[in-house]
Amino acid sequence: MDVITLGESMVLFEPNENGLLQYTENFKKRVGGAESNVAIGLSKLGHSVSWISRLGDDPFGRYLYSFIRGEGVHVGQVKFDSYSSTGVYFKQTGGFNQTSIYYYRKHSAASLLKPSDISEKEIAMSKFLHITGITPALSKSCHETILYATQLAKKHNVKIIFDPNIRQKLWGNIDFKPILKELIKMSNYFLPGADELNLLFPNRDIEDIITEILDFGVEAIVVKNGSAGATYYTNYEGIVVSGYPNEHVKDPVGAGDGFATGFISGLLDGLTLFDSVKRGNLIGSMVTMVHGDCEGLPFREEIIGFDKNKSDVQR
Repeated sequence: MDVITLGESMVLFEPNENGLLQYTENFKKRVGGAESNVAIGLSKLGHSVSWISRLGDDPFGRYLYSFIRGEGVHVGQVKFDSYSSTGVYFKQTGGFNQTSIYYYRKHSAASLLKPSDISEKEIAMSKFLHITGITPALSKSCHETILYATQLAKKHNVKIIFDPNIRQKLWGNIDFKPILKELIKMSNYFLPGADELNLLFPNRDIEDIITEILDFGVEAIVVKNGSAGATYYTNYEGIVVSGYPNEHVKDPVGAGDGFATGFISGLLDGLTLFDSVKRGNLIGSMVTMVHGDCEGLPFREEIIGFDKNKSDVQR
């Protein structure tokens, strides 16, 4: 297995037209979830990926299972729960294309993930473990599960890629900084947004923050900065990699997952850090041009075609 990831997926309801939800009558049903987005994206690029989660034994859970499996992701470790439901959320796009998200996920099946849901054998056979800061925010048992997975990865020399994906509403009154910093210390690659870095290390100069994180033992930090691109830092260099700004943004949600997809794919393909970040920037931009969290994730042929500047009309 190239990559193993774990976390909650939910059913997304997106209005057919922009506007406030209280005036909306018609919705499209889609799939959303940071970790499953990355799993789907990597599968579409030809990599083998396993996604671990819990789903409600309900129509929404069966829909998610079938959809994600249909995208080529291994779902053998997904469990169905008869006593808890599958989470759902709604997306609202208002004036000036401002996006708001409304979650209904409290006490969801995925929040009951526990360490025994993790197969040590499967992690040991993987090249990378991909985790986000969303999962430990769901519940105490989810936090314990993430810690257990990272410990297994360390035990078997599996590289850990950590995207903090900070959701402050999920954390509530809990101070998430020490929890996420603990995961940073376990990671080989850390992928924060510029705003997330400031939340985790408030009132600090970027040079001091980077030095502290590298002293944790992290191999590379990639700081995402939207359409401007990203900057990666190692013990030897700090390099800015230009982004792919576009004028056709339809849905910004999922751009970070697109970036993680491209970056991890680059590492799996043996690309340099520079080219892996460049691929992450490209896919992150491509995702924003399509409605839905995972629908804009490209196939490998699209990436190759873009790199070769092919015409978008193939005959």
